[in-house]
Amino acid sequence: MNEAAQYSLEEAGAGGARLVLAGPLTLAGIAGVERDLRAIPGPLAIIDLGAVEEIDTIGAWVVCGLAREHDAEITGANEAAERLLAAVRGIDASGDVRPQRIPVWERVPLALGEHVYGARSGLYGVVGFFGQILIGGASFVRHPTRFPFKALVHQMELVGVSALPIIGLMSFLIGIVIAQQGSVQLEQFGAEALTVNLVGRITLRELGVLMTAIMVAGRSGSAFAAQLGTMRLTEEIDAMRTIGISPIEVLVIPRLLAATFMMILLGFYASVVAIMGGAVVGQFSLGIPFFTFLDRIQDVVPTHDLWVGLIKAPVFGLIVALAGCYNGLQVRGNSEEVGRRTTMAVVSAIFAVIVLDAFFAVFFTEIGWG
Repeated sequence: MNEAAQYSLEEAGAGGARLVLAGPLTLAGIAGVERDLRAIPGPLAIIDLGAVEEIDTIGAWVVCGLAREHDAEITGANEAAERLLAAVRGIDASGDVRPQRIPVWERVPLALGEHVYGARSGLYGVVGFFGQILIGGASFVRHPTRFPFKALVHQMELVGVSALPIIGLMSFLIGIVIAQQGSVQLEQFGAEALTVNLVGRITLRELGVLMTAIMVAGRSGSAFAAQLGTMRLTEEIDAMRTIGISPIEVLVIPRLLAATFMMILLGFYASVVAIMGGAVVGQFSLGIPFFTFLDRIQDVVPTHDLWVGLIKAPVFGLIVALAGCYNGLQVRGNSEEVGRRTTMAVVSAIFAVIVLDAFFAVFFTEIGWG
């Protein structure tokens, strides 16, 4: 255990008292008495360091501060202590500890400029990424035998087949919620039979594909970003380029095609399962037989609602895969970047999907498919 510093006050005449310090004036030794030394009220004429065993920068700083405050003379310091006191004595620590903050009229434009510059750099990166994909696609057109069919099938299994249970459960529950809540509201107008119309149109046209895209973004989009980001950190992608293999052709394009194609099947599957969930509510709550509910769907849901969902599905799948692959390839530096880019991939994919869904809604309404 470190010994604590000690002090005592002695009379030194009319000029003030003598402060005698003893023991180690180090960070550990002076910590217990530093407040007491600062609180000494009377004037000090002399600070005696003759009994000090050891002194470091902190101790020298406290002694110089006391000497400056009381205009006292420091005596009894050995050669090493005198050198340290001389080095510390001229330091002025009266300035602000924190840097001066930039005024708001300068800070806001600077932050805005940084965001604009970052957006410009990001736009350049996205355009370059699209260009690499087009070049890779053109290479496969010229040399179709080079296409990685096994990688495509593997990614289709991961994106599509493995996601069937969770997407089926989610869609079934969504169908139940839509039918139950819709029937409660329609019951006020005596129109419970229109629950079939509500469930059929909203699942085939909107929620079936939209919720599937969000689920795929959280499940497969994040996986794409994490996988490619980890490969960047372990320099596997650099090694592929070194031996003449294009990462875009081998890693990115199979993922894009798998997500684009499987979103069509998953979106349709989710819509069908959601309708079945609504039919279950119809069977037990509305008195509509299960198969009658399903037959009624064919009569009340226009065919173009099905096509609206099927047209949106591949676009959503492509957006999700692009966001995941792009952010994965942007990983730099350390493993923390993998998590950050994975989060960015999911957030940007979900945001883009919702924005595109709004545009699709306006577009299909304008062409008469509302």
